[in-house]
Amino acid sequence: MTAFHLDNRVARHLFLDRHALIEPPTGPAGAAEMQALIERLGFVQVDSVQTVARAHHMILWSRRQRYRPATLARLLERDRSIFENWTHDAAVIPTRYFRYWHEKFHRSRKRMEERWPRWQGDAFMGECDEVLNRIARHGPLSAGEAGDGKAGNGGGWWEWHPAKAALEYLWRSGRLAIAKREGFRKFYDLTEKVIPELHRAAEENGVTLEWACSAAIDRLGFATHGEIAAFWDVFSPAEVRDWCMSEIAAGRLIEGRFMGADGRLWRSYARPDIMEAAARTPEPPSTRIRILSPFDPALRDRRRAERLFGFRYRIEIFVPEPKRTYGYYVFPVMEGARLIGRIDAKALRDRDCLSVRAFWPEAGIAMGKARIARLEAELERLARFSGCAAVEFTDGWQRDTVPA
Repeated sequence: MTAFHLDNRVARHLFLDRHALIEPPTGPAGAAEMQALIERLGFVQVDSVQTVARAHHMILWSRRQRYRPATLARLLERDRSIFENWTHDAAVIPTRYFRYWHEKFHRSRKRMEERWPRWQGDAFMGECDEVLNRIARHGPLSAGEAGDGKAGNGGGWWEWHPAKAALEYLWRSGRLAIAKREGFRKFYDLTEKVIPELHRAAEENGVTLEWACSAAIDRLGFATHGEIAAFWDVFSPAEVRDWCMSEIAAGRLIEGRFMGADGRLWRSYARPDIMEAAARTPEPPSTRIRILSPFDPALRDRRRAERLFGFRYRIEIFVPEPKRTYGYYVFPVMEGARLIGRIDAKALRDRDCLSVRAFWPEAGIAMGKARIARLEAELERLARFSGCAAVEFTDGWQRDTVPA
């Protein structure tokens, strides 16, 4: 028996509200406000690509356009109220969640110990001890410094300089933490020197499972057991499925359906008050346009985004240029609660402009004068955020529709 049913419009509104994309991107963006936003999202993915702005900065800016990158640096390096580690990828995470990360460290260490010494050679664990001792004696260390300027060629872990691999292993397994960044270069220090003592004690496995699953479903609104497992990427889908079954038996979860963009019904779990929560969800500003990072939390799960919004997105950085459908790094464009297209833009800082090379509207999206004006206004805001004075449009930047 279906306990809840969400039509597509309501499901999109509820999901976007949990991801802070319903309300206008206005208001204060100081340290306290950005800390609260990161806690609301759960984590913010960190990425090095700076075609316009790095993903973590763009994720926060798209929700609070007064945000400036120095605020994130303060939270990480001075306040120590966020830390950097791994969910499905590198991310900044509220430090008060660190106590739950010991299970992640344990599982990561176990996986790495099965493979990394084989790639790096028999001396790898000795290299780890040497790196730890060096940091203990001399303080924070970057990969370049650890490898005497030979931090590797940027390939896979098996191709890294041993000292760089040791730093990554020690960070992923919890013995080191990111103390600061200079540019995008990480500096590692002993965890006890970065994470406040208040947050370092480990929680038991069962407590961590309960927290991880509850925190995920509360941020997703409705989800399958696989989507819950993928949110933090700590526990397996099988472990999360068992948790869901026990929560249903206890009356703390219910099973229902939401309607996808194509009209199909998809099974999900939710809290018993899901329909009341949906009724309280505000309407989004129907004409507000936002340009999102490809790594935005609302789009991180590509299959979920495709089911919910009918929007298929793939990163084409590693696709040879002649085979790309769109471009190297194109940005999803949202209007209200719909994804209306994607745009190819790049900050050309030597020319002080944001260069817009192409925009592809989704099928059925008409680009009238008013919508184009709103898109151009958002591009001007994005240009200022990226440090550029103007927007430059190439000839034919407006494409008729998504390629077949």
